[in-house]
Amino acid sequence: MPPTTPTVVVVDDDISVRESLELLIQNEGWQAALFESAQEFLTRLPTVVPSCLILDINLPDLSGLDIQQHISHERSSTPIIFITGYGDIPTSVRAMKAGAAEFLTKPLNDQILIDAIRDAVHRSQAILKRESAQRLLQGRFDSLSKREREVMNLVVKGLMNKQVGFELSITEITVKAHRGRVMEKMRAATFVDLVNMAGKLGIGTA
Repeated sequence: MPPTTPTVVVVDDDISVRESLELLIQNEGWQAALFESAQEFLTRLPTVVPSCLILDINLPDLSGLDIQQHISHERSSTPIIFITGYGDIPTSVRAMKAGAAEFLTKPLNDQILIDAIRDAVHRSQAILKRESAQRLLQGRFDSLSKREREVMNLVVKGLMNKQVGFELSITEITVKAHRGRVMEKMRAATFVDLVNMAGKLGIGTA
């Protein structure tokens, strides 16, 4: 698939800020999505693509910190850059502790903002890549039969084929057959690969 153009989302009730940021964003080759209120943004969340969110702390309906808390789970792949005309240290500390990528004060320095957006977009791309890989891995695991999952669970714990057979009351030959199918379906080239996959899936650790 062709690379997806990152989207930079701006939520600010000042139209002059939105328009100036739109030009800045587009000049860097990114897509701009503009919203004038928290409610408008929350009801029209953009498609999940590499992105970052430029969020004004002081909005007329919800504060930027409220939005940050609201989307922290469902939009974990979207780093937030807070902007404000009159920020204070406690607010900035709270925002950064909650995972904000940056906290900038107006008037904004274009180059500093561009650098912050670029770093945030790179972070978003890395997060989405990891999430995609995890979904792919989970899909492979879901394709295993119940018995194959049982075999995999015991194998990655370090049990030998004979021990697995004893635990499941099946023959060693049957264990080998299931183990081979597990390796094939999970696309694991080596036993170490399978163990690493199991770790990422959170299985075989109990």
